[in-house]
Amino acid sequence: MPKMKTSKSVAHRVKITARGKVMRRRPGSGHLKSRKSPARIRRFRTPVEVAPAFARQAKRRLGM
Repeated sequence: MPKMKTSKSVAHRVKITARGKVMRRRPGSGHLKSRKSPARIRRFRTPVEVAPAFARQAKRRLGM
């Protein structure tokens, strides 16, 4: 049977923690930062856990 391939699109977007949580970055932090408040820009720095339904899909696509 052939090996299962990792979905690179998901691998670039999420990170699995040591305890198995699936973390992602917040959207909207790429550009046009001058109009965003400093508190909002600070919030972009912290990763956030994905929804449970997507976490199952992401782990399956990463071969876990």
